[in-house]
Amino acid sequence: MDENLMLTWQKCLQFMRDNLNAAEDNSDLKKLEKSFDLLFDKVQPISLVDNNLTLMVPSDFYKEYIEDNYLSLLSAALKKNIGKGVKLWYSVMENKPAGLEKPVTMNMKGKTVPTPKVQETMPQGFSSNIVNPFVVPGIKKVNIDSNLKSDFSFDNYVEGESNKFAATVARSIAKRPGATAFNPLFLYGGYGVGKTHLGQAVGLEVKSQFPDKVVLYLSSEKFIQQFISAAKAHKQTEFANFYQMVDVLIIDDIQFLSGKSATQDSFFHIFDYLHQNGKQIILTSDKAPADIMDIQDRIVSRFKWGLSAEIKSPDYSTRKQIIVDKLSRDGIVLTDDMLDFLASEAKTNVRELIGVINSVIAYSTIYKSDLSLELLKDTINKIAANQKKIINIPYIQEVVCDYFGIKREQLLSKTRKREIALPRQLAMYFAKELTNATFTKIGEEMGGKDHSTVMYACETIKDVSKIDKEVKKYVKELSERIKQ
Repeated sequence: MDENLMLTWQKCLQFMRDNLNAAEDNSDLKKLEKSFDLLFDKVQPISLVDNNLTLMVPSDFYKEYIEDNYLSLLSAALKKNIGKGVKLWYSVMENKPAGLEKPVTMNMKGKTVPTPKVQETMPQGFSSNIVNPFVVPGIKKVNIDSNLKSDFSFDNYVEGESNKFAATVARSIAKRPGATAFNPLFLYGGYGVGKTHLGQAVGLEVKSQFPDKVVLYLSSEKFIQQFISAAKAHKQTEFANFYQMVDVLIIDDIQFLSGKSATQDSFFHIFDYLHQNGKQIILTSDKAPADIMDIQDRIVSRFKWGLSAEIKSPDYSTRKQIIVDKLSRDGIVLTDDMLDFLASEAKTNVRELIGVINSVIAYSTIYKSDLSLELLKDTINKIAANQKKIINIPYIQEVVCDYFGIKREQLLSKTRKREIALPRQLAMYFAKELTNATFTKIGEEMGGKDHSTVMYACETIKDVSKIDKEVKKYVKELSERIKQ
């Protein structure tokens, strides 16, 4: 190893250690320093060429942990000791599962899709008087990017029976954005099944094939916040004009527009303009268009103009392939019995699966243990014990509000609108079914309702769910979410 590089790296580490956030007392500071030393003791610099610094790390977990917790401090240290414009690269050390004779050496794969280049705030055709809602007041730099994550590419998307149709349509759209019959593309399904990944994959592919197109991804909550800010400043027109200049608009969790009539009005006009001008719209939701409550009929009808594609929870073979792909990017190989165990354990959704995998990698790395079936079982049991939730009334209210896209204040209010009254009755029903609370206690927790109101709600849900398919579906899906 280059002695000069090692000396420089030691100076960087010392700078970082000296500038760790001061704790309230010496014992806390010592814990912070110990954690820092344990982490960076396993990180080694291997090259510095043309301002590109490559660090060797035990796994992708280390890379993510460093970038999530120490990137600002590390950047300052590199700037001080090397200079401006240093770019970080990572190389994964070898790892092996128990039972294999030879260790497996794998370097971390490079990005298969280039990180989307920064777009100018005003691409060609933008008027200079259009306000960019992404610009933070007081910051002179007015550039934005597409908000896309390069890991969410088609190359990293595992297809199976649960998502094959949606993935095929998405790839078709990426080749001809705005020019297919699939506009809008409405992706819906449960929590963590890969809707966001697939939507962003389209955006990444469009940016790769058509670099001049303006692609924008954001959550519906971000859209709502921006609209509120624009409305307060009396700049709704400028807000709409900005979004009308986007070529591919991807909005996550569109169900949260529920109950927000003014934002819905703005979205409706933006949608119409983009659609009429051949721009691509991609929306994700945890519900099908017809199941989103308290949203304008004209918007629901437009959701149905293109194609609605459901993404279901991955089956066993798809889960297994996801595990293989994820671990291969981390330079880790598992034996077949270990893969079978993991794929069998995480049945609910992709996000849960990735969480289990990351936990296993972290456990193995920190405790310097070879991966084994026993280690996997022990780690997952600990995860399950730590994540076990107590089902109580506030938790039920939280799940119901999230499911219907409403606020807790609305749930506890006195309004009798169906879009609020039905979720309230469902919350009361589950509170009685899944807790030991009395009718009186449930009424108190539900905004001071009388015990007779709770009794009526419980009986209503029981009776209606037998004859109404929609309510039956709500009961089934909410029961799964609450017990999960």
